[in-house]
Amino acid sequence: MAKKVLGRGLGAYFPDDALSGDKKSTNNKPDSSKEEVLKRVNVTLSVPVTDIRPNPHQPREDFDEIKLQELSDSIRMHGLIQPVTVRSIGSDKYELISGERRLRATKMAGISTIPAYVREVDDDDVVAFALIENVQREQLNPIEVALGYKRLLEECSFTQDQVAKKLGKNRSTVANMLRLLSLRPKIQSALKTNAISTGHARTLITIDDPKVQDRLLDKAIEEDWSVRQIEEAVRKLDKKNKPRNKLLDKKEQKDVQLMEISNRLRNKFSTRVNIKKKNKGGEIRFEYYSDDDLERLISILESGE
Repeated sequence: MAKKVLGRGLGAYFPDDALSGDKKSTNNKPDSSKEEVLKRVNVTLSVPVTDIRPNPHQPREDFDEIKLQELSDSIRMHGLIQPVTVRSIGSDKYELISGERRLRATKMAGISTIPAYVREVDDDDVVAFALIENVQREQLNPIEVALGYKRLLEECSFTQDQVAKKLGKNRSTVANMLRLLSLRPKIQSALKTNAISTGHARTLITIDDPKVQDRLLDKAIEEDWSVRQIEEAVRKLDKKNKPRNKLLDKKEQKDVQLMEISNRLRNKFSTRVNIKKKNKGGEIRFEYYSDDDLERLISILESGE
């Protein structure tokens, strides 16, 4: 059974008589008032690590073993300063909401109990709380963040607007992060290891040719390119692939102009854009990959940014 954590701040949760129980109770009767206190939410308890099951919605996939061992050594020497967050699932059992690293490190240190802050959280919010806690502590790589957003959409039936509001983000930010999941595994791997940033990845995603993607990715990593440098490389590549014959006829010149416009739109909207001429006028086609991605494009068009 979980025990109360002794120390500063506990008195703020309960009056003294609640913590001590009913003084008139006898040894033959359970201390019902104390049991009620322990069942309340918004309390910090000392919980056996074996009574906490992992969070099935944990957005973090990779745990650095060296850093985990360092945290374990610190906990063994100084104790755990910040409690993990859990929710009660009945019978003195708990489910972890946030603090996976702290829980693992505590187990590694051979410590049998851990301070845990108990919250009342429904199933939908478990995913959000775990994601928010990790994002705020900057412990997730961009792909893990994108996968967390995806789980909120799929498992909690949230819209991109709802995800954005829960996380305090712009909807366009959420949409752009989700698009990272369409990257090829090699680029996703570079993002996971922080070899490149999301800005690099968003530039690479606009390139159709996988070989060109790989070449620019490798150069960006080897030469430590900034986002501006990789964007410039893509612009030079586009320029290199354009016809340079000064004697181009009017039709070819128009085609070149349309290609330039298409590239500009592609960079602005972070998606593939095709412009097709007709006898009179023509059409512009934006590719989108989901209903929410369509909403993202419409939002950019309406904002006029």
